[in-house]
Amino acid sequence: MISKNQIKLIKSLSLKKFRDREGLFVAEGKKLVADLMSVFTPYALFVEKNIGDEYFKSFDFEEITEKELSQISNMNTPQGVLAIFRKPQYSFSEKDVTEHLTLSLDDIQDPGNLGTIIRIADWFGIEQVFCSLHTVDVFSPKVVQATMGALARVKVHYADLRVFLSDFGKNISIYGTFLDGKNIYEENLGKTGIIVMGNEGNGISPEIEKLVSKRLFIPNFPAGKSRSESLNVSVSTALVCAEFRRRI
Repeated sequence: MISKNQIKLIKSLSLKKFRDREGLFVAEGKKLVADLMSVFTPYALFVEKNIGDEYFKSFDFEEITEKELSQISNMNTPQGVLAIFRKPQYSFSEKDVTEHLTLSLDDIQDPGNLGTIIRIADWFGIEQVFCSLHTVDVFSPKVVQATMGALARVKVHYADLRVFLSDFGKNISIYGTFLDGKNIYEENLGKTGIIVMGNEGNGISPEIEKLVSKRLFIPNFPAGKSRSESLNVSVSTALVCAEFRRRI
């Protein structure tokens, strides 16, 4: 039986201040938890009775009832498994940035967008994502769920983007998408570089825009015909990453 203290801890982790204080985050669902367990050791693992998955039985876990799981789950329909993990502490080297393609996120606010962007990074082999200090917390339950396990393979860092881009912009191209940029399908794109994606409503902020060395534009089709005003930031990220990788 799950204890009151365990319930209190799990519920508290829905808030960033408690995730930061405890150094923990929550993940739910058989596939997501299994993906994360391939990299992270669970602090606590709760498995619903009769779930019928032998994988989790090789770990220390606490068996709980469907009712107990519904008490601690952040999901409308709990998926049988809930785990608490310790938040990873990542570092990076200059080579991690200058010799690879990386993503930099300027104040992304929607959890679904951030989770999807991490999945996109994983799909296209981008292993480092650098977020502004005001980007939504990657360890919030909604973001963790939206990553669909990509969080096990993509390292997410938080930094002052102005300082970060100023430091690395001297040695590597910084790309950003703008309405007045050059057609991405006609430009020379490098195998390395930092791709900056902006806030959902405001795009790339003025102070970060000054640091972008190569301005790109994703054209609509056919040219000149009225279309939607803009693309969702995760959709834009997918298009940009796909074009970079297509050139390899």
